Amino acid sequence: LAGDFLLARASLNLARLRDTTVVELLSTVIEEMVAGEMMQVRAKPHELLEMEHYLSKTYRKTAALMSLSCEACGILGGQPEEVTLALRAYGRHLGIAYQVVDDLLDFTSTADALGKPALSDMEQGLATAPALFAAEEFPQINEVVQRRFKEDGDVALVSELVGRSDGVRRSRQLAISHSQEAADALAVLPPSDARDALLRLCYDVLSRTH
Repeated sequence: LAGDFLLARASLNLARLRDTTVVELLSTVIEEMVAGEMMQVRAKPHELLEMEHYLSKTYRKTAALMSLSCEACGILGGQPEEVTLALRAYGRHLGIAYQVVDDLLDFTSTADALGKPALSDMEQGLATAPALFAAEEFPQINEVVQRRFKEDGDVALVSELVGRSDGVRRSRQLAISHSQEAADALAVLPPSDARDALLRLCYDVLSRTH
């Protein structure tokens, strides 16, 4: 009920902006987040192995909120379409970088640092970027991913194979690539403290430890 109340209050505050485009954008965020959860729950076995499916789900569950919120800010600020679309791209790539780093930390950080159990994604039956990259070197991971890590020893096995693979490095590079694209999108903005702050976020996303 508390969640329902907060959503209702947020919707009311949106309506008070009296900008139908912004209301539509933020309503789309909710739709995308639900769609992302459904993608995760209803994924077919072969989709669990696809990087494209993983990135699409990542956009919907995480990056859509950042992307469409950034676009909404541009609209509320009276910016031209070129700027609002650039802000949308910034949020999209920043959000994907954020989630990839989050998935990476699940393998490389400790439970105390994360504030949740390490390897929790696999415990929930989810394969993220490090495991998907590792599967290219160790095909036995594919079968484990497709059964959603349900058998005893599955999580430990994949964790070991990810550690022996190039999965962590490639995931890091994927996050860096999206962070750089986010930074590049800000080229349309004039120099300012605000732009510098947005650029700093691109670095902070990559350097966080929890």
